[in-house]
Amino acid sequence: MCDSVAGAAGTLAGALGCSATTDWRSLLADPRIDIVCIATPNGFMAEIAIEALRAGKHVLLEKPMGRNLAEALAIADAALQTQRTLKIGFNHRYHPALSEAHRRFVAGEIGELVNIRARYGHGGRPGYEREWRGNPKLAGGGELTDQGVHITDLINWFAGMPADVFGYTQTAVWPIGPLEDNGFGLFRFSGGQVASMHTSWTQWKNLFSFEVFGALGSAAIDGLGGSYGPERLTVAKRNPAGGVPASEELLYEGPDASWSLEWDDFLGAVLAGTPYLGTPEDGIAAMGILDALYRSVRSGEPVHLD
Repeated sequence: MCDSVAGAAGTLAGALGCSATTDWRSLLADPRIDIVCIATPNGFMAEIAIEALRAGKHVLLEKPMGRNLAEALAIADAALQTQRTLKIGFNHRYHPALSEAHRRFVAGEIGELVNIRARYGHGGRPGYEREWRGNPKLAGGGELTDQGVHITDLINWFAGMPADVFGYTQTAVWPIGPLEDNGFGLFRFSGGQVASMHTSWTQWKNLFSFEVFGALGSAAIDGLGGSYGPERLTVAKRNPAGGVPASEELLYEGPDASWSLEWDDFLGAVLAGTPYLGTPEDGIAAMGILDALYRSVRSGEPVHLD
């Protein structure tokens, strides 16, 4: 069954991605298709996802969860009404360094959370502004919506939802206004913890860095493999007497398995009803933080989240 499900999903995903004239609604009516994978530009996601869920399909939706929070809420509501499995494609949760860091954090190895510092970016490519990511109608947002949604998801995964959000954006190099090529966020949580993020399309040498600091130590993730450099987790244990902490470094080499792990997680949820990462609630949380960032940018003031 898994092979037939994967094949059908791949057929539909390929059709949707390769041809604007494909009658995707007729494909959704095909009873042989159980799963739909959606990896279109952001502007098409909500319509296709909602129609697929209403057609009785399970949906793996690439991030972000639509162009904005309103679309995310509409997609989640369709999943709730149809009782179909909806998974949001936050594949970064399946990267081994991030997964192991989260496991150790939950186990209490670095103590109570103090703060998080995250940086993520690349340098684009010639003609980037002419691609769909430079089109406000198709993209919905700039770099915050593109790579920033991975960071807001990871912040929520480790720390939960912030109480207050403050943001800045720049359109510094790429002619994509009103979209941003750099996004900055500062988050304060109800317990006093703080997180910061910077996502960038002017990070000329690709970079991924996600650091979690606790009362007993820290967990730092650098790289994602490929052009982002080797994936590495460094866990430090604070020295109560002061001085250099004891540290352990784990290097994860080899091909990126996050996509296959994500697929297996999704199939487990569809076929056996097992819990999975990237739930509709996860997607709404990540989009809710983005929404607060953009509102803060427009107002110039912090935004409080209930």
